[in-house]
Amino acid sequence: MSEPVHSAAAVPVRAVVLMGVCGCGKTEIGRRLAAALGWTFHDGDDFHPPANVAKMRGGTPLDDDDRWPWLDALSRLLHDAVRDGRGVVVGCSALARRYRERLGLPHPGIMLVHLDGTADTVRKRLEQRAGHFMPTTLLDSQFATLERPTYAEAAVVVDVDADPDAIVRRISAAVMPR
Repeated sequence: MSEPVHSAAAVPVRAVVLMGVCGCGKTEIGRRLAAALGWTFHDGDDFHPPANVAKMRGGTPLDDDDRWPWLDALSRLLHDAVRDGRGVVVGCSALARRYRERLGLPHPGIMLVHLDGTADTVRKRLEQRAGHFMPTTLLDSQFATLERPTYAEAAVVVDVDADPDAIVRRISAAVMPR
């Protein structure tokens, strides 16, 4: 896993996008991070229309036409938070660069964090997870779609094998440098 390449911005960070494949920990880390920062957490899955959820539950990957309205809603949430000075953490797969661009990234007030892990690690997590609409069978399509952030995207890259508290401390330090 690579080291963070996030650079200091003149604009304070008011939003964090936790990106990665299903099962990488976006929701768990997102909730913990938001609590640590005193911000609000939003699970990107909650913004999917019912048709998207049904499609994924049935084992069919989403296409870009399915994703655009979902990403547009998340983009509004992020940019409104930055404009209004509210702190938000959003868990959103954002697997391809074009999806991150649709979110309006890179943006100096929004930090991108890639929760990165191996297919084996993430598959084991998915197999232990209950009650989520995303079947393990779609993991391969997620890794096939994944475009790791480039240097220009200034992402913080975190290995999901680390302890969740350590992950939160690392991201918190990047958001609120001393």
